Amino acid sequence: MPTQLLFTRILNAHFAAPVNALLGALHVHPAYPSQPISDAFAMELLIFVGLLAYFVTVRLTLDVERPAPPQHFAEMTHEFVTDQAEAIIGHGYEPFLSFLTMLGVFILISNLMGLVPGLMSPTADKVVPLGCALLTFVFYHVQGIRRHGFGYIKQFLGPVWWMAWLMLPLEIVSHCARLLSLTVRLYANMFAGDLVTLAFFSLVPIGIPLIFLGLHVMVSVVQAFLFMALAMSYLSLAVADEH
Repeated sequence: MPTQLLFTRILNAHFAAPVNALLGALHVHPAYPSQPISDAFAMELLIFVGLLAYFVTVRLTLDVERPAPPQHFAEMTHEFVTDQAEAIIGHGYEPFLSFLTMLGVFILISNLMGLVPGLMSPTADKVVPLGCALLTFVFYHVQGIRRHGFGYIKQFLGPVWWMAWLMLPLEIVSHCARLLSLTVRLYANMFAGDLVTLAFFSLVPIGIPLIFLGLHVMVSVVQAFLFMALAMSYLSLAVADEH
């Protein structure tokens, strides 16, 4: 039976039975029925509760004249995402801001959680990056269909009609490669970062690991930004009017 984080053990101690019942209804059978909740899911749940509490706090303390620190941070985050979306997606970016903001913030917090003692980075578990990539994949295709209707298929057929038979499978493979790229890039970087940091803390517990903690923070921020920027890029291609 795998060793779990304290928070995960608490969740399993109180909610293992209802979780097993839910999974059973879906015909899913966990490998360890006494521990159906994984560390990655527990960390995601913790992020969800934290973000929910944060946004409720921002909403309750909104003040035009004297904004509180949470409101300042929310405004800076919104402004940053807005600037990036306007630059990458262009006209009509506004409907996507909520999704892009939550995607970027969730991934950033997930990446940085591994620096907190007793917690882990859920993005270091391949299931979480895959889930984020699948959500992005579905979202930009849905937005492309909403914008262009049946005409969205033209993106997969290429500019020359008689080459459509060749372009269609190539484009399908290309879009699936995006899914793989988003998943592997985030997972590999965070898994490697956690592994290197843990290794150096085990070997040299003082001094040198601080350098790798700084690198971990930098990699976490860069990977969250890259994931969000690529999601914006795919959205810009999906909703572009030249389709």
